[in-house]
Amino acid sequence: MNSRSGPDASADETASIVRLYAVTDGRTRARHHLSMHTVLGPGRRPPRGLPEESVRIVELCRQRQRPLVELAGTLSLHIAAVTVLVSDLIDAGAVNVHVPDTPGKERDVQTLQALSAALMRRWPGAASRAG
Repeated sequence: MNSRSGPDASADETASIVRLYAVTDGRTRARHHLSMHTVLGPGRRPPRGLPEESVRIVELCRQRQRPLVELAGTLSLHIAAVTVLVSDLIDAGAVNVHVPDTPGKERDVQTLQALSAALMRRWPGAASRAG
């Protein structure tokens, strides 16, 4: 059996938590509701000064459209951290949510999410003024 226990396992777990905290600047929730299966594609040119993980997400999405869960696996990051980073990249226009051509309820939700993200990018202060 290859289970880890003891001080080394505890140190690894602590290091992992600290890394997730650092990657997301302490944020635990994304501004956009994204599922593990949300497919992302390239957007506009990303802004300068992005964290290394965000730059890698943009590069991966430029190669081909990828689901959120694949990005998390490729980057070896927790899905929650990648969701926060991707949400920031959607706001910046660096990645886009791909809406599949399949009919049904899931398509409607993804269409609305993509529309919402695009409207928030275009008019960022509108939600706070809507009251």
